[in-house]
Amino acid sequence: MEAHDRAVQNIAAAVRGFYGRKVGYRIYHGSTNSTRAAAFQRDRMVDTSGLSHVLSIDTATRTAIVEPNVPMDKLVEATLPHGLVPPVVMEFPGITAGGGYSGTSAESSSFRHGFFDRNVNMVEIVLANGEIVRASREDKTDLLHGAASSFGTLGVVTLLELQLVPATAYVEVTYHPITRADEIVSKIEALTADLTNDYLDGIMFSKERGVLVSGRLVDSPTPGTKVQGFTAPKDPWFYLHAQKRIAGANGGSSSPLVDTVPITDYLFRYDRGGFWVGAYAFRYFITPFNRITRYLLDYFMHTRVMYHALHRSGHSNIYVIQDVAVPYNAAVDFISFLDRDFAIYPLWLCPLKMKGNRLDSPHGLLAEVSAKGSPEYLLNFGVWGPAGAKAKNVQTFVEMNRRLEHKVDSLGGKKWLYAQTYYTEDEFWNIYSKREYDTLREKYHAGYLPSVYDKVKTDLVAEQKRIQASWTAWLNAVFWSIWPLSGLYGVLAVLFGGDYLLPKRKTK
Repeated sequence: MEAHDRAVQNIAAAVRGFYGRKVGYRIYHGSTNSTRAAAFQRDRMVDTSGLSHVLSIDTATRTAIVEPNVPMDKLVEATLPHGLVPPVVMEFPGITAGGGYSGTSAESSSFRHGFFDRNVNMVEIVLANGEIVRASREDKTDLLHGAASSFGTLGVVTLLELQLVPATAYVEVTYHPITRADEIVSKIEALTADLTNDYLDGIMFSKERGVLVSGRLVDSPTPGTKVQGFTAPKDPWFYLHAQKRIAGANGGSSSPLVDTVPITDYLFRYDRGGFWVGAYAFRYFITPFNRITRYLLDYFMHTRVMYHALHRSGHSNIYVIQDVAVPYNAAVDFISFLDRDFAIYPLWLCPLKMKGNRLDSPHGLLAEVSAKGSPEYLLNFGVWGPAGAKAKNVQTFVEMNRRLEHKVDSLGGKKWLYAQTYYTEDEFWNIYSKREYDTLREKYHAGYLPSVYDKVKTDLVAEQKRIQASWTAWLNAVFWSIWPLSGLYGVLAVLFGGDYLLPKRKTK
């Protein structure tokens, strides 16, 4: 803890400097799983990238003390030898504990345990005035809950205590075919009622064809099932495997739709291919998409590498990348809307228990969703894919995303803010809890920092003015529009390495 404490004192000193000048800053973690364009300035940031250690694991209390930049794969690697695992493990290995808390993170266990932050017992935060405090269920509870999903706008998270649950070596995975959109919710509710299920999510391959995937923790391979991995280069991508299973692969075999999956392979089953977004890279570069090419290009198809290429190439501005959730009773309506207006498949389905297992846990900006009288469950939809012919230019691309945002709001749902956000400021604060948020910001001295809206908004007016005012920017925009230059640039940036979030240092 001594090294940790020294690092936190340095961070606090930097924050106090910004506070004295009333100058806002951004928190630099060293990597990101956000798809929004980064906007870091070296003289306007607080560097926490060194806080990346698992400091202790207590098997008696089933808790782990971790620094915020501990990624999920390192966290699971540390807890599994003790027979423990976080209740919610985000599906990409590079997502960090701090990112899961400060952002909005859920996974296939969230139908039981809620969002990742529901399982955080305590956070250490450097407040915006440089003061170091700890917020827990017993002390500064409003800060513990309010800083969740606040994207670092209430302070700098430097330590977390995570609750853990018992783990096993394997997950028994069962594939449940879906043939009609209107049967999704009833099947989800039935699988939720089965208390032996520990995990539950789904994939829609079309409006009328999909699969729900349930998982239960088991100590040893289930007799008669195949032990199936998803993390080695020779392994199938999970979504392709699930599609084959429900299609009656292997010559239409009538064997049960059940696999036994090593727990680490299950938790990170979507890493290779980034769910299915990696398939679009093959299409972009006119490369055959088959088992051999996926094997040969496996290095590029892991999410850490894909995020690097995404930010370098600028392709987040031409792909629809949105996670949104609607109440169960609106799911069929929303699927029809997506099918008509977007026609992007596959879609990811993830049922979410809004309060998790803690009744005292409002969710930061999303607190009103957890309020009394609100639905206990929402169904998350992952909408990820190229905008296609319906987005002929920037304006129509923006209009598509805004239609999605407005539809979700009209259905009583919510959108997660890691991706591009197109709300106007008035629209944003009519949806999220500005009064409660501003009260916390004032109480904890954070009023001078950028707000959540400042951090997540897409400033279209400013971007258009910048392009119109600069020939260099105009030429740059032309460059990115020519196939396949932007994609090649992203690949080359991965090969040559280097930081993809910070601007280059100026040379004298």
